[in-house]
Amino acid sequence: MALKEGINPRTGLPYSESPGKSTTEEGSTRVDQTPYSPTTADQNKSLEESEVEYNQNSKFSILRYPKFDIYEDTDYLKIDVVRYVPLGFTIQKDVIKKGLKRSKGQYKDETGKLKDSLGSILLPIPQSISDTNSTGWGQDSINVGAAYAMGVANDVITSDNFFKGILSAIKQAGVDIGTLAQDGSTRDAINAGFGAAAANLFGGNTSFEGVLARSSGQILNPNTELLFNGVKLRSFNFTFALAPRNKDEATDIKKIIKILKTNMAPTTNSGGVVKGLFLKSPNVFQLTYMKGPSEHPHLNKFIIAALTNMQVNYTASGTYATYDNGMPVYMTMTLSFQELSPIYAEDQAALKGGVGF
Repeated sequence: MALKEGINPRTGLPYSESPGKSTTEEGSTRVDQTPYSPTTADQNKSLEESEVEYNQNSKFSILRYPKFDIYEDTDYLKIDVVRYVPLGFTIQKDVIKKGLKRSKGQYKDETGKLKDSLGSILLPIPQSISDTNSTGWGQDSINVGAAYAMGVANDVITSDNFFKGILSAIKQAGVDIGTLAQDGSTRDAINAGFGAAAANLFGGNTSFEGVLARSSGQILNPNTELLFNGVKLRSFNFTFALAPRNKDEATDIKKIIKILKTNMAPTTNSGGVVKGLFLKSPNVFQLTYMKGPSEHPHLNKFIIAALTNMQVNYTASGTYATYDNGMPVYMTMTLSFQELSPIYAEDQAALKGGVGF
């Protein structure tokens, strides 16, 4: 049967060069019997590979998939594996002026170079690229009674004489209550408060707001506002298609998977005399979108991140298919990263040009 012509959308290669498979006009597939042999000279070479020996402290040379040449306009994702550095604590005298340490400043020197990189992995630019920056906002309420109490407490605390401040606050509260009592709605609220207290003394389970609503059809204005309440850490998910076309790519794919798995896992040996008593933190990762030899000028930047989840699908084509030595023909690798520190306005402002973090 004649081979189908055109480009395989899964691998980006002509069907005649697709790794490990040939596709007929009818769409059937078969595993190539000489998958790793792009040249006649390689056909008789053994496909056996030496075992990949690697631990969490090992440095490694640059690994990349696929084995492409990098030109000025080549876009790709660089993943630097970096030895984890504990945050520690700021010494007491510097806490007020300098604040606590941040992970963002732990891993690079003054020039922006990584201090303790174990090696780099280069992967194709993801087909889906986005960044999400989020901040925490929440609904908050305070009625006039609570606000008044806060004002009284503030007056007492800031007064020159604490006891005189209390007496003055009580006196002023009496005047204010007398003024409020002249208002019909306020009298209803005061009566509701006493009514709720009395009902609860006899086993009731009601509130001031409930009694006020039942008796007068109104509630205290909660003065609800949406207020900032915190920051959120960013997460990124990437999926890569892995289809080795030769022995070198197959070897590098195995190394990449092994290195990522090893560095995202904690170690039970923390260097002490007692083994297994503690778990040592996994290593971390610096992600960088690249264009040729430089950072990509039009895509977002990252701060140091942890690899929180990794999934490798060894039958991504929908069926189990391997080369003669058992290497899967087509796999996918999904990586989930979460940055160690939140992004602040100062971080965005410090970047010159580009789209920021």
